[in-house]
Amino acid sequence: MHYVYVLKSNQGALYVGRTCNLRSRLKAHNEGKNRSTRHRQWELVYYEAYKSQEDAIARENSLKHHGQAIRWLKQRIAKSLQSAGKVECWRSFEPKPQ
Repeated sequence: MHYVYVLKSNQGALYVGRTCNLRSRLKAHNEGKNRSTRHRQWELVYYEAYKSQEDAIARENSLKHHGQAIRWLKQRIAKSLQSAGKVECWRSFEPKPQ
């Protein structure tokens, strides 16, 4: 699976990315291994899963380069963005391999 994800920093910034492994990618962001996200702590607030890498790339590009796409997504997940950091019950966000 290919994932397009949205992270929210402890300072309120949002970051959109794409990966095949959400857990390791989030860990890399929080360990400062990504130049764009260094010096902050990040929380996963949203993700979409795709079977096709090409679809994931297209969606990531849409969110990064077309303001209306990210604006619509922010509207759809507004409550999740507000409550980021307040989640008491955290479930695994990666499906188990079949």
